[in-house]
Amino acid sequence: MIFTIGIISDTHGLLRPEALRMLAHVDHIIHGGDIGDPEIIPALRRIAPVTAIRGNVDTGAWATAFADTEFVQLAGRLFYVLHDLKTLQIDPVAKGIDVIVSGHSHVPKINTENGLLYVNPGSAGRRRFNLPITLASLEVKPDGLKPIIHDLEVG
Repeated sequence: MIFTIGIISDTHGLLRPEALRMLAHVDHIIHGGDIGDPEIIPALRRIAPVTAIRGNVDTGAWATAFADTEFVQLAGRLFYVLHDLKTLQIDPVAKGIDVIVSGHSHVPKINTENGLLYVNPGSAGRRRFNLPITLASLEVKPDGLKPIIHDLEVG
């Protein structure tokens, strides 16, 4: 059985139709912060359950509903979500974390260090500099994890 997680970050108040289409069939969504608009998370929750954290642009009363970091157990794997990877203050190996999800940089990146998977889905919101518009998915399979970066730009 495959459990699919959609990973999105840095929407900055813009939830693109391409992102909604890409997330349409996932089992869970993780938002890595810089949500930017209180309507983004309810829109994502119409697709699947959501784990979301607050990013540096998430201010105001609505943003207090979100923590700076979250642990979430999905499909037998432990995820740690924080906005800026540079602010990581825990030992992920000691905590038994399988995947660290971050955002902030707007640069999509997948890498593995010491058996720990790091996923930054990039930015699905407004373009910053010449960076791509992306999100990620992560398939949790019995034989391992399969992360993929998806380019949301059309044509």
